[in-house]
Amino acid sequence: MSQPRPLTRSLNDRVVAGVLAGIARRFGWNPTWVRVGYIVVSVLSAAFPGLLVYLVLWLVMPEGD
Repeated sequence: MSQPRPLTRSLNDRVVAGVLAGIARRFGWNPTWVRVGYIVVSVLSAAFPGLLVYLVLWLVMPEGD
């Protein structure tokens, strides 16, 4: 059985810091849909919690290869 990919920020497919592309790569999802979903959830939650979560993930997630 293969090991799952680690959760790391993307260096190649980044718009801001590569956090959402890294999440998409980890789970095998399309990065565009992850970004769209993130924006929708952030707007519906008054944007502040979404921005805070993104900043925390930016600081916590290591850069990938």
